[in-house]
Amino acid sequence: MVSYRQKILPLQIVRISLNGKKHAKKKEMTRKKKPLPVLENITITDIAAEGKSLARINDMVVFVPFAVPGDVVDLQVRRKKHHYCEAEVIRFIKYSELRTEPMCRHFGVCGGCKWQMLPYEEQLKAKQKQVYDQLTRIGKVELPEFRPIMGSVKTSEYRNKLEFGCSNKKWLTKEQIASGESFENTEMNAIGFHITGAFDKILPIEKCMLMDDLHNSIRNEIRDYALSTGMTFFDLRAQHGLLRDIVIRNSNTGEWMVIIQFHYDEEGDEQRAKGLLEHIAEKFPQITSLLYVNNQKCNDTFGDLEVSVFKGNDHIFETMEGLKFKVGPKSFYQTNTKQAYHLYSVAREFAGLTGNELVYDLYTGTGTIANFVARSARKVIGIEYVPEAIEDAKVNSSINGIENTLFYAGDMKDILTDEFIASHGRPDVIITDPPRAGMHGDVIDTILRAQPQRIVYVSCNPATQARDLALLDTEYAVEEVQPVDMFPHTPHVENVVLLKKRA
Repeated sequence: MVSYRQKILPLQIVRISLNGKKHAKKKEMTRKKKPLPVLENITITDIAAEGKSLARINDMVVFVPFAVPGDVVDLQVRRKKHHYCEAEVIRFIKYSELRTEPMCRHFGVCGGCKWQMLPYEEQLKAKQKQVYDQLTRIGKVELPEFRPIMGSVKTSEYRNKLEFGCSNKKWLTKEQIASGESFENTEMNAIGFHITGAFDKILPIEKCMLMDDLHNSIRNEIRDYALSTGMTFFDLRAQHGLLRDIVIRNSNTGEWMVIIQFHYDEEGDEQRAKGLLEHIAEKFPQITSLLYVNNQKCNDTFGDLEVSVFKGNDHIFETMEGLKFKVGPKSFYQTNTKQAYHLYSVAREFAGLTGNELVYDLYTGTGTIANFVARSARKVIGIEYVPEAIEDAKVNSSINGIENTLFYAGDMKDILTDEFIASHGRPDVIITDPPRAGMHGDVIDTILRAQPQRIVYVSCNPATQARDLALLDTEYAVEEVQPVDMFPHTPHVENVVLLKKRA
């Protein structure tokens, strides 16, 4: 036995004997944590990254969500580091004159639109500054004067796609908990958005302003039917429950796609799922593509799963400048349709095509950019990781009568090689639109060896774009920078950069 006088260090494993058997017991020394301070009468001075604002107290930078420059507040520090801390507002002493009324009832709890309290003109200024700061601070390359950011055509109902989680763990707000609401007398099944920092909990969404209002009716009807019939909602930790995830897409052709993910784990689940699908199909004749998935994986991605058609087609169509684009359940298409046209127009302008160029379109998706620029080029070769997207890209060329495109599926660093370039020809222009992580180092090395005259870099993450520009800087100079806002009320921004080969 261990004597009570023996000193036990934190996390030390102590062996004790109980009924002749040895057991491991973990004992931690209890330490009284020093309470984090409350900061009083603090003026918010600027916009920071990730949708936060900031204040400065001596040499300390304080990051604060849901505040705008000019707000005077009391703050509760939640996390403290050496030169910065993170805090939240516990009292507004004075509201900033910049502040505007958020349009959404879920603002402040749902983390999707963190800038709704900031006028759109101020959002654009902050995004322009964000692009400039990241390209100068991270890229450290010579830059031209930036073009003014292109604001979004629409600032509400601008999205063509939203995804909602279904969970048996509804997120209760502080107000609900303070009111005495308990798990026993509250309906805990919910459909909505995942809460940041609580991956298995869902904030129930009644009305989202980011997409045509029909999507709210569809989502709420799915919820009401599921609750009224006793359908189980998914438990992410236990991996149990039938109703798992919903994706809703629409298009500028008036078509609607709904994808419902199920998790069959009880007898009769397939029949229950069919009942829901029949109800939604009858209730909403506007749905032209009603699809479903049986997802037995630990995550909600279904790129590697079979998607079945319950009603209508397995796709919808988008149109742009007289072209039609097929969009399937696994296809990537820019989620702001109207603004995508302006984004691609900038990319085409920067490419400077005369009709004689060989263009490589990297990360081509469903071939939207490739087909959009094909009529101005001699030939366009698109490369994309997702095979289904490449098949859609080929279809998109076919239905638009475009014959000067080729498409290849595979990992970019494995497809775009010196041998590939030797076989298909050295590109005059490369257009690249990578994911948020930017381009792999091997891809950048291959581009440098390919020596195109122009590179048009479309990015949804100026930080990784800046990193890649620094790697390209030995051979290429930045000639143009055009920020484009695709996502109003969020800190996200797209940026298009033109690079020209140095003499």
